[in-house]
Amino acid sequence: MDLSTTYMGLKLKNPIVPSASPLSESVDTVKAMEDAGAAAVVMYSLFEEQINHESGELDHYLSYGTESYAEATSYFPEPDDFKLGPVEYLDHIANLKKACDIPIIASLNGVSTGGWVKYAKNMEQAGADGLELNVYYIATNPNLTGSEIENMYIDTLKAVKENLKIPVAVKLSPYFTSMANMAKRLDHAGADALVMFNRFYQPDFDLAKLEAVPNLVLSTNWEMRLPLRWISILYSKIKANMALTSGVHSGEDVIKVMMAGGDIAMVCSELLMNGITRISEMLGSMEQWMDENEYESIQMMKGSMSQKSIGEPAAFERANYMKTLHSYQTLL
Repeated sequence: MDLSTTYMGLKLKNPIVPSASPLSESVDTVKAMEDAGAAAVVMYSLFEEQINHESGELDHYLSYGTESYAEATSYFPEPDDFKLGPVEYLDHIANLKKACDIPIIASLNGVSTGGWVKYAKNMEQAGADGLELNVYYIATNPNLTGSEIENMYIDTLKAVKENLKIPVAVKLSPYFTSMANMAKRLDHAGADALVMFNRFYQPDFDLAKLEAVPNLVLSTNWEMRLPLRWISILYSKIKANMALTSGVHSGEDVIKVMMAGGDIAMVCSELLMNGITRISEMLGSMEQWMDENEYESIQMMKGSMSQKSIGEPAAFERANYMKTLHSYQTLL
């Protein structure tokens, strides 16, 4: 059974790749994921705020405006909350490359070009096989236009690509006026892959302490429907590879990603909840399903359920929206 796939120009033995998470903070854990069958690993993210802090610039952002609302500072993590800083991150890349044979993909999380270019180059020199740009940006400024936000993504990608030889993926959100056009622009700007989609974690308020508190909720299976839909729509329309992240919990989920036209399926919550051995179990269920349905390889099923191939393309568009609503039968 040939489970191999290609992502960012990297030949992978199968399409299961653990996404950026605390699981990659330990060399032993990454090695265990490799032993369980992971084809590559995306490292936890190095945040722009960490880079700024090392440069002595973070204090401005933490203190700006707090003379009016001191509670607002609780939105930002304390510098000591970061387990590893920029220098340690680079050392960790080198240590992972020594211990593992699978590709190690570094991750940068932020919104500006600033220190990204420098540290992207440093990550390449440390031995990273690829880089994932996690552009985590929430547009709260009412004077900032959609075009300006889109250009920020494009400019960041171009600035990094101009200075690297390793492939670069962009992890983005679905909240664009024209998602298809944004994907095309990133493709033309040189993205080797698009990762769909970022999860925006919403904070809660602690009324006793008057603080904003983190509220991490792990993904569920239904969350993969949005990225699955967009991968299905974009398949064959862009050259960049596509990765689905969020909601992948089983071997059957990985099969769906491949049939939509994705190149890899990123998994995180399932491993955090049920352990690293789930990788080998998911691979086993994939092989069983493929054997029962007479698929000899991933390539045989690639894009077979995309908008390009499916007999009812409206399933991805407005007609399916109306049909779905009218198909629901109440118990009244």
